[in-house]
Amino acid sequence: MSFKIDLAYIRNTIFKMIPPEAGVTRLEFEGPEIAIYVRNPRFLIEQGGIVGQLAKAIKKRIVIRTDPSVRRSKEETIEFIMSVLPPDVRKDAEIVFDDVLGEVVIKVKNPQRLGEIAKKILVETGWRPRLVRAPPMKSRIYEEIMAGYLAESEYRLKFLRELGESIHRDVLLAKNSNNYVRVTFLGAAQEVGRSAILVETAESRILLDFGLNPGRALNPNAFPRLDLINIEPEDIDAVIVTHAHLDHCGLVPYLFKYGYRGPVYATEATRDLMVLLLKDFLEIAEREGHDPPFTMKDVEKMLLHTIALKYNVVTDIAPDIRLTFYNAGHILGSAIVHLHIGNGFYNIVYTGDFKFARTRLLERADYSFPRVDALIMESTYGATTQPSREEAEKQLISIIKRTIERGGKVLIPTLSVGRAQEIMLVIANAINNRELPEVTVYIEGMIHEVTAIHTAYPELLSKPLRQALYSGENPFEHKCFHRVEGKEPRTEIVETGEPCIIIATSGMLTGGPAVEYFKLMAPNPKNSLIFVSYQVEGTLGRKIKDGLREVTFVGSNGKIQVIKVNMEVYSVEGFSGHSDKNQLLDYLRMITPKPSKIFLVHGEPNAINSLKNSIMSLSRRGKLGLRPGTEIIVPKILDSHTLAFNL
Repeated sequence: MSFKIDLAYIRNTIFKMIPPEAGVTRLEFEGPEIAIYVRNPRFLIEQGGIVGQLAKAIKKRIVIRTDPSVRRSKEETIEFIMSVLPPDVRKDAEIVFDDVLGEVVIKVKNPQRLGEIAKKILVETGWRPRLVRAPPMKSRIYEEIMAGYLAESEYRLKFLRELGESIHRDVLLAKNSNNYVRVTFLGAAQEVGRSAILVETAESRILLDFGLNPGRALNPNAFPRLDLINIEPEDIDAVIVTHAHLDHCGLVPYLFKYGYRGPVYATEATRDLMVLLLKDFLEIAEREGHDPPFTMKDVEKMLLHTIALKYNVVTDIAPDIRLTFYNAGHILGSAIVHLHIGNGFYNIVYTGDFKFARTRLLERADYSFPRVDALIMESTYGATTQPSREEAEKQLISIIKRTIERGGKVLIPTLSVGRAQEIMLVIANAINNRELPEVTVYIEGMIHEVTAIHTAYPELLSKPLRQALYSGENPFEHKCFHRVEGKEPRTEIVETGEPCIIIATSGMLTGGPAVEYFKLMAPNPKNSLIFVSYQVEGTLGRKIKDGLREVTFVGSNGKIQVIKVNMEVYSVEGFSGHSDKNQLLDYLRMITPKPSKIFLVHGEPNAINSLKNSIMSLSRRGKLGLRPGTEIIVPKILDSHTLAFNL
């Protein structure tokens, strides 16, 4: 059965639990939150736990805002804030106002210290403080997003209130118990790329990811096949993005281009990285003369409709669906999706891409959930056992050391998000421990910007890295790291100077500066090319990894250029942000509670079928602790499965 949302009950409970002296003036549904406007916010201090008690009683997210009539002037508010901030915080603090939401945005280096001070600011000024971390490395995208939200605050508020009315309405099925849950696989079924799953109930249509296939240019097979199931973008109620890689988020703006105006749910870090990667995608398409499937205006519209959620926070996203994000351990901000459908009617866990092992950068994926009926699990490395992270690091350092000793240079093409930062940490640690000489490490592409975003969210990083950043140490600013600006230095870096390491995007040699370095470096047998990420079938990286030794390029002048690959080519598999076969099986062994259906997606056919066979074999012997009769399903593109029904 579906949720029965009793709006009268919600209103009555709020007015009953909040004391009259709070001076409630109105209630507003603002997206997934209920905003309570009051004239006297002091009651929050006098009755500190009231908001938590209220949220528990009505099972909704609550935010307290002040009535505009009680807000002090901005000049008085700034003066008060500066008077209560600690001196070491005050000198670097930045303060801006959101007039529409009645918030004062305070950017400081360590916002955790200001919990009690924030309450004082709310009570004494009438402005609700929003504490924002000032990252140690300045991020242009982070700044642009914050500024954009402030500039479009009125639009955002209107959108959130319209969304709130949609989410918190009475369910259409309140008079009967009819309901069903169906999933349709629009992409990433027996393939890697264009992840997109449609979840339908009698009340709602939700998209889990909406990505492109990087190995198929921009032909129809690069797109999720929403076009083949007679559903228009405006028919979708919500889009959930698990993480910022383009094969999961790359076509979300395309939905906005063709009429979607609903919410996009993601973590804060995913939001920032998603905007950055989408902008880069458009810039590369323009540079290479391609016609992209959407424009920057569509990306900006998407951003205004993005609602950022934290891990482990239950959020209403439809009248009959609640969403909770859990850490996926894949890249910064990556999330495992838990959907609670109806009042205990059905529960889906969708892993997206996940890593069930701790790395230098991130903690391992979460595996404990309130309820699980169906698990949709990625299977990228379902047929592969990877070396341990320690072995991978030793192999990488050994290759770099040998290359440097013979006077060569090392090119490491990387994904800008996650892999680049991991490799930077490994190299910095090796230099600090004198396992590598102090060579210059050139870093090019979006890596610096992405790294800056990492430093904005230290709470999402591994414990040792988080502690280092909190203590003022930043391993990403090692003395050997050198950021390359512009195209001009590339030839000079490659053809002159001492041995060096070059970390550049893109990781699959599908474009970006790594391709330009490859053209310059490939003919020299002293040099080394080291792949440290998965190479999707059809990409140049995959072809070279599989043995291609002559590569043809079309130059800017239209002439054909043939590059001989004389440099040494290596693939170090252990750095993947994906779980290998053993980790996938460990995840099924550890997940609690156990699902009754397991869908294997996001893998090439041999990987998925190998994993399925292993699961079935181990399950028969009782090695995974799965329920008797658990179904293992390998869907194809456009397959639909009804998971539950009550008709």
